[in-house]
Parts: sequence; structure tokens; C-alpha cells
Amino acid sequence: MAVENALKSLDPDTEVYSINSFNYTNPILEKLINRTYMSVIKRTPEVWEYLYDNPKVVKNSQRLKEMIHRYNSSKMKVLIEEFKPDLIGCTQAFPCGMVADYKTSFKSDIPLVGILTDFYPHSYWVYEAVNKYVVASDEAKIKLVENGVSPDRVHVFGIPIGKDFMDGSKPDEALNSLGLDNNLKTILVMGGSGGLGPIKRMVLALERISSRIQIIVVTGTNTKLHSYLKRYTGKLKNKLVPVGYTDSINRLMSVSDIVVTKPGGLTISEAMAKHLPVIIINPIPGQEAKNTEFLLKKKAAIKAENEHELAILVDNLCSMPSKLEAMKNAAGSLGKPKSALNIAKMMLEL
Repeated sequence: MAVENALKSLDPDTEVYSINSFNYTNPILEKLINRTYMSVIKRTPEVWEYLYDNPKVVKNSQRLKEMIHRYNSSKMKVLIEEFKPDLIGCTQAFPCGMVADYKTSFKSDIPLVGILTDFYPHSYWVYEAVNKYVVASDEAKIKLVENGVSPDRVHVFGIPIGKDFMDGSKPDEALNSLGLDNNLKTILVMGGSGGLGPIKRMVLALERISSRIQIIVVTGTNTKLHSYLKRYTGKLKNKLVPVGYTDSINRLMSVSDIVVTKPGGLTISEAMAKHLPVIIINPIPGQEAKNTEFLLKKKAAIKAENEHELAILVDNLCSMPSKLEAMKNAAGSLGKPKSALNIAKMMLEL
């Protein structure tokens, strides 16, 4: 959506057709795979950790992958011949592979752009038929080059985020509307769109620290969690502001000093664009674990193993302004708020 909006802002006549390609080609299989994935992540995360970008698994699954792509090529052919695109962009590896196979099978010269939405490029992204790659960091570019992609095909534009994140201001009206005190450190706690994670325990653990803080909790679609936290509003030492599902994450990040979150690629990119230090909790093995490694190495994040450690880390950062400032600077150095705009420019040029 960020790329689509950027394309239309640069050229209002651009026609964009955005689809979930796996749902388009295999709606039943998509549901089965999503259900299996979520079950593995919750019950046996070590299995996913073993499978993720494992060279043996990549090699042994090559024939199956090619078979699935070939099976889907005929469906992709119908879609592409109906829409007649001048360019195809993919923000996930599976459709990128499908389109790459389509291009090879049907001798197509439609430009194909792979847009990576995590900080680590795994092996399933690498195809000769991809004309350009967009990655989040120089390290990601090096990784692709090591996998045989020529350097001129890789652009370090960042993970695409909304145009709102190009605004670097800290709006007073947002502070006032949320009833926040500009003199206190604000902690933004996010559990994804589903409001997942030990958020109740995190809020109670933060209540016991010596630093005075205020806490915004994004509960997403988790209405039970939102109702639970609402009951605590005004009854705790620290001000608590529960926020349901919202499209104003930019505004919430603008008034925050630290974000506590799982390290999904988009959320992290938004935080970096706002120069916002991250405390990582409960990363999913695989892509989120790799994102965590990257952020820790760059000193833009620290990791809490549980809610008790989280409370200690928040207290330390709030009582050590120089350390918090250093993390803000590190986060800002990774921020690419114009990512979607730069991607859109490159696509229109292609």
C-alpha cells in the first residue's frame, strides 16, 4: 500500500492492481499453510528456526518449489494477460518466485522488482529473472550479492512505509489529545494488529519501576485486552492509554521515547524513521530473529527475555539520558522515511 500510494502521488494516472497472489492462485492451500505456520510458531518455534533459510532445506525443496511455480504459471498467465502490467513488484518471496518462473516459462520481459520487507534476505528471494531488488541495508545487499545477484540489481532504499513517516515533528496536539505529559518519558507498547504477547504482565511490571513514565498500549483487534486495560486507566501510578486498532501509528510514535514491540520489518522501519529506540520482546524464530540480530548489532535496539527484564531495561534507559540519546541516534541512522517514494521512482523509471 505504501508503494502504491507513492506511485500514485508521483503519477496520478498510474493504475495499480494489488493482490495477495497466493490467495489468488491457491486459496485453500494458503489457509492450510497459514494455519500450519501459526501452529508451528506457537507450539514448536524451534522447528521453524531450523527450517528458516536452512541451506539443506532450500536444496531439498527446490524440486517441489519449481513444481508449485509451474502449476501456478498458467493462473499467473491469465492474470498478467488480463491486466497487461508494465511492471510487477513483489513484497514477498513466494509471488516473486512465481512471477520469475512465469517470465522464464513464457519468455516474458516484464520488469520484475523484489521488495524485501525484512532486514535479512533469505535464499528463496534469489532468481535470475528478477530485474531489481530493494533491500533495507548494505548488509542485505552484500548477502544477495554473495548469493549470485549482481550489485547493480540491488538498491538500498529501505522497507516501504507510509508517507506520514516523512514528518519528523512531535505534534503537541497529539500529546494533548492523548492526555500525555510532555515532561515524562512515553513508552509505546505494541503487540501487532492482534495485540499479542504478555502485554498485561508488561504493564504491571512497568508499574513497579522507580522512573515515572506514561504508557501507550496498542491493543489492535484484541478487544478483550483493550477492555481489561481500560479498567486500569486512572488506577495506576503511571498514566496508561490503551489504543485500539489504529492507522495513526505515526502519531503515536511521534510522541513516544521508546517502543516495545516484536521486530516485524515494517514496524521496525517505522520506528527507525521516527528515531525511536526499540526494546524487542518475543521475536518469532526466523525472520524476526534475524531482524533482532541486525538491530542489536547496530545498537538501535535491546532485547528483553521477559517482562521483568523489560521493566529493568526501561528503568535504565529512562534514568540514563545519554544512553537513550545514543540509541535514538543509532535508530535515526537506519531510518529511511522516503523508502516508498524512492522505490516508486525507480519503478516508474523501469
